[in-house]
Amino acid sequence: MQYRSPWMTEELDTFRDQFRKFLEKDLAPHAEKWRKQKMVDRSAWLKLGEMGALVPSVPEAYGGLGASFAYDAAIYEDMESIVPDALSGVTVSSGIVAHYILNYGSEEQKQRWLPAMARGELIGGIAMTEPGTGSDLQSVRTTAKLEGDTYVINGQKTFITNGQNADLIIVVARTGGPGAKGLSLIAMETKDNPGFKRGRNLDKIGLHASDTSELFFDNATAPKENVLGGEEGKGFAQLMQQLPQERLIIAVGAVAAMERAVKLTTDYTRERKAFGQPILDFQNTAFTLAERKTEAFIARVFVDFCIERLIAGDLDAVTASMAKWWTTQKQVETVDECLQLHGGYGYMQEYPIGRMFVDARIQKIYGGTNEVMKLLIARSL
Repeated sequence: MQYRSPWMTEELDTFRDQFRKFLEKDLAPHAEKWRKQKMVDRSAWLKLGEMGALVPSVPEAYGGLGASFAYDAAIYEDMESIVPDALSGVTVSSGIVAHYILNYGSEEQKQRWLPAMARGELIGGIAMTEPGTGSDLQSVRTTAKLEGDTYVINGQKTFITNGQNADLIIVVARTGGPGAKGLSLIAMETKDNPGFKRGRNLDKIGLHASDTSELFFDNATAPKENVLGGEEGKGFAQLMQQLPQERLIIAVGAVAAMERAVKLTTDYTRERKAFGQPILDFQNTAFTLAERKTEAFIARVFVDFCIERLIAGDLDAVTASMAKWWTTQKQVETVDECLQLHGGYGYMQEYPIGRMFVDARIQKIYGGTNEVMKLLIARSL
């Protein structure tokens, strides 16, 4: 039986057909260059913008396609399958930052930032993590103090995706007392902001084309009206409202990676011979791939359910946490076993499975560690 995701439509089929051709022709040939320079060229963002692939679920009035999250999911799946090197930056800017602006920004801010993001002219980042604060967002120490009509921001962030390229950064900052109620989200433009400094582009073990940086705020500034939601103290609640979509985006990529790993390895073991026969003919190989194909299919069906729930507006945090931890755990296990079936060649950089192996590992960490996901689920028992 040929399975088809229930959120797919004929219109989306037509879009994906053109989008996949675009990825293969215009982006994939540059992936090696991006990995070496540890950054995706801004020209790629502009090309994605021309394709309508950056903020499809943002209303047309703000430069998007006015589509549902189904378009986002399709775009992320196809990027993971064809040019995964560009995926993480796009999901952060378009899948996360744009939706904070859409949901909590003023009308003027939406008109100013979202169309530019849709065109790929403005790249977004979100600054949550600090050197001493990861999953425990209530311990954020970066401050934003209101002086007249301007927020003055001081602190340090790290592991920030799009850190080198970002033109607009949503800063999780403390505007009040300790704990969750003291946090706010401040949208800060980086241009002509002398108090803002980008640190080094961090040397990661994987996701080499994704620029990930330390950020420093030494009296950086943002206008008073740039506090999202119009008033202080809403930041933690806003983060909690948006995290289900962020975690589902991670799960969408995980499923696509699992499916790709199984396909690559099936093709490889069908061609590679040992002891006079294809490796796929050995029972261990066939059983391993049978197990991993089964788990990828289970993951696909569950994530499709979550996508439908998000489109309907009722994806809850617990279900999103289930999707995030389980699919990323299975992604890591799947890629590891698929690499094993490649033998020594799997350990070589030029084989996609090797890159997939190191790229997969961060999936269990960002967007909330899998341990935190299990804690959230446990609280619902």
